[in-house]
Amino acid sequence: MPGQFQSPVCNTRGYAPAVGRLRRQRLWLMLVVALTAGCNNLPRYVPDLVRTDAPIQLAGSRGLLSEERSRAILAGLDRAGVATDILQRHLALEEAIAGNPLTTGNKVSLLQDGPATYEAMLAAIVAARDHINMETYILDDDEVGKRFSRALIDAQSRGVQVNLIHDGVGTLDTPKAYFDQLRAAGVRVLEFNPVNPLEARKEWELNERDHRKLLIVDGAVAFLGGINISGVYSSSPLGHHKAIRSEPLPWRDTDLQIEGPVVADLQKLFMGTWQSQHGGPLEARNYYPSLKAQGEQVVRVIGSSPDESYSRIYGTLISAIHHAQSSVRITNAYFVPDVQLLDALESAASRGVDVTLILPSQTDSWLVFNAGRVHYARLLRAGVRIYERQGAILHSKTALIDGVWATVGSTNMDWRSFLHNQELNAVVLGPRFGAQVQHMFDRDLQNSEKVTLEKWERRPLATRVKEMFARLWEYWL
Repeated sequence: MPGQFQSPVCNTRGYAPAVGRLRRQRLWLMLVVALTAGCNNLPRYVPDLVRTDAPIQLAGSRGLLSEERSRAILAGLDRAGVATDILQRHLALEEAIAGNPLTTGNKVSLLQDGPATYEAMLAAIVAARDHINMETYILDDDEVGKRFSRALIDAQSRGVQVNLIHDGVGTLDTPKAYFDQLRAAGVRVLEFNPVNPLEARKEWELNERDHRKLLIVDGAVAFLGGINISGVYSSSPLGHHKAIRSEPLPWRDTDLQIEGPVVADLQKLFMGTWQSQHGGPLEARNYYPSLKAQGEQVVRVIGSSPDESYSRIYGTLISAIHHAQSSVRITNAYFVPDVQLLDALESAASRGVDVTLILPSQTDSWLVFNAGRVHYARLLRAGVRIYERQGAILHSKTALIDGVWATVGSTNMDWRSFLHNQELNAVVLGPRFGAQVQHMFDRDLQNSEKVTLEKWERRPLATRVKEMFARLWEYWL
C-alpha cells in the first residue's frame, strides 16, 4: 500500500457531535462519550504522489476486463475530457486505496433534492420482486418516514424480503413502535451500535456510527448519497436564494441512482455491515443476480469504516486534490478540515488550480459551522475561493476534479466522518457526468455569496469568539 501513517498528539478535549440533525437528547448522549472515550488518535494517511506504472484494470458484467480493454476505455475518457492527467496519475493509487476496481457498464442518474430522490426510491421499492436492502442514518417517524414504512411493509407482504439497518443514534428519536411495526410485518430490522450497552451484539462502541445512506433493490438498482429519510427534505431548494421568514429553510442535498455491475459492490458493503453487526443469517434471496451493462459510466464504490486503519474515502480525496491540474470543485455540508486537507487545498491553489468551495451560510450545527470558518482566512490567502450557499440548509457532499473525476456520497469533510463513521461514496469518471456535476455546482454558485478576504477580516469580534470556542471542540465534531 503506498503512503504512510502518522498519529498526532493525544486529544482529550470534550465532545459535541454535529453530524446530521441531532436533537438535544442526542447531544447529551454524546457528551457521555467524552467521559468514556479516553484518548483518540487521528490516523493520518499521506498519499504517495510518486507516479505508479501499475496497470489499471476495469471490471464489467463478466468480471475483470483485459488490460488492453481497460486501457482503451480510460484512453477514451481521457481524450473526451479536459486537458488533464488525473486519470493516469491518480487512478492506480486510488485503486490501491479503495481496494476494489473501477467498474464499467453502469447507468448513473444525478438526484438533486429530497422530493426527486424519494420518488425514485419509492418507485424502485414498488417495483421490487426479490429483496430490498436499506441502510440509513436517520429514519424519522414523520410523513416521509411513514411513506417508506408503508412501502417496505407492502413489499414484504407480497413476498419481497426487506432487510433494514438503521443507526442507533441517528434514529434515537424514532419511536420503538415504528420498528416494531416493521418487524411484525416480517422486515428484518438491525440497529447499528445500539445506544443501550445491554443490547450491544459486539463491543459497545457508542462513538462509532453508521452514516451511510444506501438502498439496494433486487441487487440491480441502488441509491446512495447524503439524503436521510426525513421530512426536512420535503421541499426542493432549487432556485431558492432568499428564504421566506415564515417557512423553514429547504435542505439542499445530492443522491445518485445507479444501475449496472457496480451495484454488486454496494451489495457487498451492505452485507459486510450486517455481518459485522451480527445481524444473523438473512433469508435466502438472489442477492447477487447476473448484472448486465446498463450504460457507459465508469464507477468505483468506496466504503470506509472506523474498524479500518484509515478512511479510504479520505485517502482517495486527498490524492485526487493533489493530482488536480485545472480545477477543484467541492460542495460540503460540514467543513472542519484537518491540517492535511488544508495543505492539499492550499497546495493546489498555489500551483494555479482553480479551487472553489461552496459551504453553508446557515446550518443545523453552529459548532461545526464556526469551527470550519476558523480556516477561511488561511484558505482565502492561499487563493482558494469560498462561497456560502444561501436560502437553504446545505447538506450535500460532492466533489469534482478537473471536470472528469466526480464523487457523491455521505462523507463530510470533518474528523467525525474520517474517524468515527461508516461512510459511503461513489466515484464516477468521465466528462459527461462531470458536466452534470459542474452544472449542479454552477446552480449552487448562483445561489451563493462570495466570501472575500477583505470582508472576512472585518468580521465582528463576536463572530471571532464563536470561532475560537468552536475550534476547541474541533476534534470531536
